[in-house]
Amino acid sequence: MPLYEHVFLARQDVSAQQVEKLMETYQSIIKDNGGSIGKTEYWGLKNLAYRIKKKRKAHYALMNIDAPHEAVAEMERQMSIEPDVIRYLTLRVDELDDSPSAMMKRQDRDDRRGPRRDRDGRDGGRDRDGRDGGRGRDARDAGRDRASKPEDEKPAEAAKPAKTEAGEAEPAEDKDAKPDEDKS
Repeated sequence: MPLYEHVFLARQDVSAQQVEKLMETYQSIIKDNGGSIGKTEYWGLKNLAYRIKKKRKAHYALMNIDAPHEAVAEMERQMSIEPDVIRYLTLRVDELDDSPSAMMKRQDRDDRRGPRRDRDGRDGGRDRDGRDGGRGRDARDAGRDRASKPEDEKPAEAAKPAKTEAGEAEPAEDKDAKPDEDKS
């Protein structure tokens, strides 16, 4: 029988248990039509590369299938009817790999590293996607009073003409101008 790898994406607002039930439903469809399921993996709720049906996240699930084409076609038909499934992809492969997929290996690697830390040993306050959760540089600087800068950091004020005793403004002196010479 042909071998298939099948991945489907479920809406972000369904729970992980509902995704597991969907997987069981599709496994029963394959088994009822004369096929068998190798491994199944639930990859979790992940960000999508682009929006699909106005959704930004989805639950990912993988199934290795050993079944006739008719069984896979029926499973895909059922998925196209199901409103909780937003995308699916079935690939025919030469052999099925029973080891954990690349997505599961990556998750294991991330678990081994532990939480991220700043250089000084504090928790960086960043979430899994690398965003700072609103505690970025601007938030750290917000506590500083920008108006209380030292005098040497304040911008120089524009030169104002000096006033004479009569209240008239004297013309500003040009430092580069040469003094008037008598032309006698």
